[in-house]
Order: sequence, then C-alpha cells, then structure tokens
Amino acid sequence: MQYLLDFLQTNPINKTKIYPFLKCNYEEALILRHLCTEILKGNDENVCLDIINTLFIPQDEVAILKHLPYFKNLLELGWINQQSFLKNLSQEVILLELLNTSFSLSSSFLKLLEEGGINPKLPKVAPYNNHLEYLKDQFLSIELLHSLSPHKKDHYTSPLLNKGMQKFKLLQQRIDERLELTKEKLSLEILFKEYSLNAQEKIIFIALLREEYLGKESEGRELNTLINLISMNDYERMKNRTFLDDRSRLVEKGLVDYDEILSPFGGINRTFFIPDAILKRITHPQNYDKKERISLKSLVLEQEIFEFLHPKIPLSEVVLSPSTQSTLETLLKQMDSKVLQYLKDWGIKDKKRGIDAKIIFYGAAGTGKTLTALALAKSLKKPILSFDCSKILSMYVGESEKNVRKIFESYKELCSKSKQTPILLLDEADQFLSTRTTNGSGADKMHNQMQNIFLEQIERFDGILIATTNLLETLDTAFSRRFNYKIEFKKPNFEERIRLWEKLLPKNAPFEENFNLKKLAEFNLSGGQIALIVKNTAYNIASLSKPQFSTQSFLDEIKRELNSNFDGGREMGFHT
Repeated sequence: MQYLLDFLQTNPINKTKIYPFLKCNYEEALILRHLCTEILKGNDENVCLDIINTLFIPQDEVAILKHLPYFKNLLELGWINQQSFLKNLSQEVILLELLNTSFSLSSSFLKLLEEGGINPKLPKVAPYNNHLEYLKDQFLSIELLHSLSPHKKDHYTSPLLNKGMQKFKLLQQRIDERLELTKEKLSLEILFKEYSLNAQEKIIFIALLREEYLGKESEGRELNTLINLISMNDYERMKNRTFLDDRSRLVEKGLVDYDEILSPFGGINRTFFIPDAILKRITHPQNYDKKERISLKSLVLEQEIFEFLHPKIPLSEVVLSPSTQSTLETLLKQMDSKVLQYLKDWGIKDKKRGIDAKIIFYGAAGTGKTLTALALAKSLKKPILSFDCSKILSMYVGESEKNVRKIFESYKELCSKSKQTPILLLDEADQFLSTRTTNGSGADKMHNQMQNIFLEQIERFDGILIATTNLLETLDTAFSRRFNYKIEFKKPNFEERIRLWEKLLPKNAPFEENFNLKKLAEFNLSGGQIALIVKNTAYNIASLSKPQFSTQSFLDEIKRELNSNFDGGREMGFHT
C-alpha cells in the first residue's frame, strides 16, 4: 500500500509517485485523493456536487459549474466510474448531467495505486524459445488495439487512447528486444522480411493470424474492423483501405485472401483470411517448400487449347439490363460458401464437391456475355480458361469427337497441376448446343456424335462452366436440362446506352463545346458496337492536325458501322 499512503500523505499532491502517470491537472488529482479517503471511510460512491462543495467551497452556483470539466476528464482518462444510469444513454458526456451523479474509483486507478505504474506486465527480456511465445506477444498487441477501437473519435483525442497507444508501442519495443536476442529465425519474421511488409501490413496480417488460431468466424475478419486497427480517424480509415484492395501487397502476393458476400442492401461485404499454404508455412516451416507452385497461367501458355483470362472488373461495373443484373446477383448468392454448406448438410450436394454450376449466356453479339463471364469470375475470385468452340470444326473429320474429350481432359489436368479450379468458358458454343439432326449423312452423324460426347462431359463436369451462344431457340432439350442457369443478354436501352457512351468515351480528350452525347445514344447499338465506334473514331481524330472530338465525327462512324456487314462481334465487353 506504499503508493496509496504516498498519494494520501504527500503534499503538494503533484509530488506523489503516481502523479506523472495520471495525466491530469492538480484539481483533478485532489478529487482522486478525496475519493481514496472516502473509500477508507467505507464510502465507495460519492455525489459530484458533494465533492465540489467539500474540496473547492464554491461561492455561488456559477462557481460550481467550472469544476464539472474535471470530472469529465477523469471519466475519459478512465480513473473514475460513473454510477448513474445516464452513463449508458450516450457515449458523449454531458456536463450538467454530472452534478447529481455518483462516482467511484475505477479498477484501473486502484491497480495504479497498487502497482505504481500503468504499464502492462511485460515478458522478461529473453530470447523466444519458439514461435508460439512470439505469437502470444503479438496477439496481446492485437487484443490491445481491438480494445482501443471504441475510443477512436475524430472530434477529440481520448487520453485513454493515448495511454493505450503508449502501451502498444512499449509492447512492440519489448518484442523487438526479444527478437534481437533470439538466434533462431522465426517463420513469421522471415515472411515479413521476404515480402517487405510495413508496420500497418504486419498488424493486419497478425490480426488475421490471430483469427485463424482462434478458429472462428468473427467480425475480426471484416474489412472495416481490420482497417480500424491501423487508423486513428475517418481520414486514415479511408486512406488505409488501400492496404486490403486488390492491388495491395497483402492481396496481390497471396498473403491474404477474401470472400465476397452480397449484403441485404445490394453491396458486397468482404471477409479476409490467410490461405492454407501461407498458414502451413508459418506453423510448419520445416515442411515449407520454397519452390513456388506452378501457376495456372504458365501452364496454359504451354498448351494450345485454352486462353488464360484474368478478370479485372467486378460485376458491379458491368452495364446490364436490370433483369439480367438481378439474375446474376441471385446466382452469386447461391454460390456463396454458406449456401453451399447448407446444401451439403441437407444432403442435396455431395460433400466432396465444391461450388459448381453450368450456365448459358445467350443474346446478340456485343451485349457483354464474355465480359460478364469475366466479371462473374472476378466476384468469385477465380481465373478463366476460355475455349473458342469455333475451332473444333477446323479439325480433320473423325478428330472432332476426340478433341471434345481433350477439352475437358486438359482442363482437369491443368486443375490438378495448378491446384486451382478456374471457370471454364466455352465461347460461341452454338454448334455444341444446337438441336441434333436426324438426317443420315456422314457429316450429320459425326456432328451428333460430337454433341453426345459433349453432353456426356457436361454431365460429369465438376466446377463452374459458362457457355455463350447467340440463340437459345435452337438449344437441344438434352442440353437445356443440364444447365442450371440460362441468362439472357439484351441490347441496351436508351438509358443504358447513355451510361455506356459516358464511360467509353476517352476521358482526357478534347471535345467540341456543344457535344451531344444523347444524340449518339439514340442509335440502337450494342455495347460492343459502341466500344468499336469509340475506338475507330479515336484513331481518325488522332490523325488530324488539331484533334477534337465532335458529335458529327461519331455520327459518321455510327453510319459506317450500321451499314457494314459486321457488328463488332469480338469487341464484346463494355463496363462502367
């Protein structure tokens, strides 16, 4: 009790041993001493007005008011507790409400009196015996940051927050000191050095690693919770979101991954996790193979069947009709991991299989089928292997059937080698899906046989398969039954064409003063056609001595497009 006796008996009070830790003024320290004295008399709670009258003997009512901020500051410092029901009504302390409120000393202050300091019990400065000792210290730091999150406010800096951050820095300093004494290289520190992670990235990674060790799904994995750990205010929260976007070091290098779930309000929520390969490297470093796994992209480059497509834009940026957009959002919800688990629990789906779906995108050329397939892959965080189905008939007669099997066999082989399950995109699959003929010619029999093999392979396919076609009317009923989803892509209406023109027009180019975008949107063009017209017009304008885009320059190109025999069929993508 030496610190309590010193606090009660030493005068002036600012000479007491614990005064430097209080971070309060002289008068506030007197209030704390008064409450200590009252505890010794058996009075745990004391009314604010009684304390003011006893200590400061105010001359009038106005003089009473000037002492109220002392109690507010002591509350924010965490040295006293408010014993009124009013404390639960608002996070903001209202001064006049304090007058008739009872106060008691907090456990933090009582602990300070016993220990003579506010610093946490730190581990002894000694080498780490193993990585679990090291992780325990790091997880303690993350717990401290989580506890400080509610105190981060923009309108003022909480003294309690300042004290907490001092504790955090002290913990980090002690961790560094122990690391210097540790001869064995710890796997997590090796990882940090290899990827050159900065302080904020380390905090995010350790916070997620803590969630993995806890083994539960919690809000600690959510984007806002993670960003709040490394941010002190709203400005920093906005700026620091880049630490977890798709171009961030953590995500791009594969140290951190995320799941996207559609929220009830139409947005997308992200929850983050550490991939199994990275976890194994940390927990079982002796089994870590430094040789990188063969990437899917490099494997695809070694063969001639598929084209590797890497999704770049999410589904939210693709311009689609409301009905198509709604269908795709429903599709995404049904591919959610939680939905998948329900289906497995109910016995609807094989527990050994992952997300699978067979989808047909149908509609006129240039309406965004291929780009939407890419955007869907982006939302599902999967790459795409694309196969141009028109190639199949270029093979020698009798080889087409064999090559149909080769498509699916090669896909499985690539999945096995890369340990990934990309989306399989069968582009321009009209000939595979069309109604089988009953004529007796050799060519018809070959075509029917090829379709039968294709039908068989679709039946066995495990994963996500998307087939694009211009027409659904000729779809064979046998194929129709095997596709879970048939999604129509319509030509854009007037409002959608305006959005397309706005987004596809060059952003930094010179335009005439009275440029009429709505005039361009009057023409019934697909997104692919608009993209092609913008591109061709830009080439024309760039060759002029004084480049400037005019409404007429686009109208001329629109006229050429509408009078041509092609519709820009391969320029199929459009986005906002």
